[in-house]
Amino acid sequence: MAKKRKLVAEEKEPEFEFVPPSFDEKEFILKDLYGTRVTLTVTVIAIVVGICAACLNQLWAWYGGLILLVVGVLGLKELLKLLRFHVDLLESKSMIGNYFMFLLLSLGVWILLINPPFM
Repeated sequence: MAKKRKLVAEEKEPEFEFVPPSFDEKEFILKDLYGTRVTLTVTVIAIVVGICAACLNQLWAWYGGLILLVVGVLGLKELLKLLRFHVDLLESKSMIGNYFMFLLLSLGVWILLINPPFM
């Protein structure tokens, strides 16, 4: 039997070469360490704010602690700027994570301290 002719000529596929983007390992490590320092600072501030909220709970019922937590979350960026951190260098995702961690950690310390074993 005779071979059938192909009506459409096969086109050569263009060769694709993967070129990875440039990656500066030193810059990545320094940025990651800087984010870790900011997170540890936010953790310490959250614990202090939680203790202060528990003390204010004795004075003004729960209003004082709640006001302190809200002011702490809203003023966290300015407080970090006062502590000479460059918040602009951090990604927005990590700052949102810091806000949530601050809120939940200070709330947890506050709740822990207003319960009977401590108060």
